[in-house]
Amino acid sequence: MKKVIKSFLISIFCFGMITVNAQEPLSLSLESAVNYAVNHNKTLINSKFTVDKSSQKIRETIAQGLPQINASIDYSNFLGAEAELQLNPAAAPVTIEFNPTSNFKANVSQLIFNGSYYVGIQLSKLAKTISEQSYQKDELNLKELTIQAYYMILASERIQSIIQENAKNVQLLYEKTSNLANSGMIEQTDAKKLSIMATSVNNALKSSERQVEIGYNLLRLQLGLDFNQTILLTDNLVEISQKFFLKTTIKSEFNITNNLDYKLVNLQSEIARKNINFKKTNYLPSIVGFYSYTEKLKKPIFDMTPKNTLGFTLNIPIFSSGQRYYQLNQAKIDYEMNKNSQDLLTQQLTLQEKQLRYNYTNLMEQYLNQKANVQIAKEVLDNMTLKYGQGIVSSLELTSSNNDYLTAETNYTNLMLQLLNAELSLRKINNKL
Repeated sequence: MKKVIKSFLISIFCFGMITVNAQEPLSLSLESAVNYAVNHNKTLINSKFTVDKSSQKIRETIAQGLPQINASIDYSNFLGAEAELQLNPAAAPVTIEFNPTSNFKANVSQLIFNGSYYVGIQLSKLAKTISEQSYQKDELNLKELTIQAYYMILASERIQSIIQENAKNVQLLYEKTSNLANSGMIEQTDAKKLSIMATSVNNALKSSERQVEIGYNLLRLQLGLDFNQTILLTDNLVEISQKFFLKTTIKSEFNITNNLDYKLVNLQSEIARKNINFKKTNYLPSIVGFYSYTEKLKKPIFDMTPKNTLGFTLNIPIFSSGQRYYQLNQAKIDYEMNKNSQDLLTQQLTLQEKQLRYNYTNLMEQYLNQKANVQIAKEVLDNMTLKYGQGIVSSLELTSSNNDYLTAETNYTNLMLQLLNAELSLRKINNKL
């Protein structure tokens, strides 16, 4: 009985340890968050499976041209059927009974020449390359979404911390004003006005808390985590902004050949060109060699079937009423369409990159101006708070200054976030995430 109780207590202890470990927060820097997402995101894992599947497809295509071996066993019973054979009209007919038969057959075939087979292997390899490029594009998109979610959380937490500090100051100021109003030293109206300001700040704080939670849920989704998993971000928004604002990507020239969309269109154009060759092979003959072995397990009375057969089959396409011709023309049209798509994408990417650079430059100017506005708004608020304590300014002026400061800080943080995302978009279009 003691052993049972001891085992039960050990089980409870171990279960408790597992529960505690499961609830430990996951500490992530920006780089480790991206790496974790690449290794655990469900969509990207499926993209990896697609690459593996394309590798199997190449092996399947190659196997079609390798020796094919088939075997079969049959059994036939003619249910007592008979046949009469009369070689001489003067002689009586001979009755032949069909006895049951059984055969074992083995066939070996080998493709000797087929133009479609060799071009098909090349197309399968190109299809694998496309699946690999598609995986890289999915990985690039995942990195962007993960970084954006990380940025969003840091920005929301920065605004939240500013509002929290502001709420403490407003609450303390409201309590002092309320005490003075209750003692009759100032009007109750001033206390009520500050009460409205405190309520407004608290509402903004609750809104920022919800925004932070939305950001964490988005990040958990990209990381492939359970929504109950606690995450601790170790990087700071200001440090990240200092690291990426003057990235060399902004200064370097745009190399369109590094762009994954451009690479994919190039591959599709190459496939379209190979498809023209594939359609041309429909005009070529194909040769297949075969060998057949038959073993009579249950022989008939008369058996003249040879055991071994060796032969070749030559298929020569002669006339298809223009079907092959029209298929070839369609392949040529597809190739021209892909070339036009490639030229169009080149123009679009070039224009997009220029627009991203313009957005970045414009946001940088706004960011620097707003940074100065925050400092001014903070100085004005501190000055107004001091004057309000001395009875020089009204509560309405203090409330207005407080709102201006919170607005300036929010705009500053939002511009910082937009600038980081603009720099991120530039790195993405250059395939440098």
